Amino acid sequence: MFMREFLLLVLVLCAGGAALAADAVQAPKLGTPQLGTPQLGTPMTAEELVKWDLTIFPDGRGLPQGRGTAVEGKAIFESQCASCHGEGGRGATAEELVGEPKPPHKDNMSKTIGSYWPYATTLFDFTRRSMPPMAPGSLSADQLYAVTAYLLHANGIIGEKDELTAASLAKIKMPNRDGFVKVDGE
Repeated sequence: MFMREFLLLVLVLCAGGAALAADAVQAPKLGTPQLGTPQLGTPMTAEELVKWDLTIFPDGRGLPQGRGTAVEGKAIFESQCASCHGEGGRGATAEELVGEPKPPHKDNMSKTIGSYWPYATTLFDFTRRSMPPMAPGSLSADQLYAVTAYLLHANGIIGEKDELTAASLAKIKMPNRDGFVKVDGE
């Protein structure tokens, strides 16, 4: 008799546990605080969102208004970048940025800007998001265009007095533009 009562109790407990589990996994309604879910922060406003929308595409979409030349960028590079990237971008504690603008091959595995990067817009984007390391996002659009121009000039890709803008930066064909294998079928 004891065994039958024990099995009945186990079945009742299992059924009750299953019902509780089913309630626990139901999707919460939007805007409803859930137990154990921290309610941190507030939704971003449209103005705040614009500040964080930093996406720049290879074709130049997303580039801000501004302008700069290599002549202007040299002074900015020397004061903001050379301590890590070395004089003229030839490398120090951080990566070498300047080298011969030839795509890498088995005898030259250089990943400098001129030899490796497929799009000039990526250089602008990376610099804007992460440089200088102690104050990313601190350079103005004009300063970013100027530093980008300086690095492209140092890699032999543009002239010293060529002015970079959103339109002109997107038109630059990098030496290794076609050096990557497309894996998404495009």
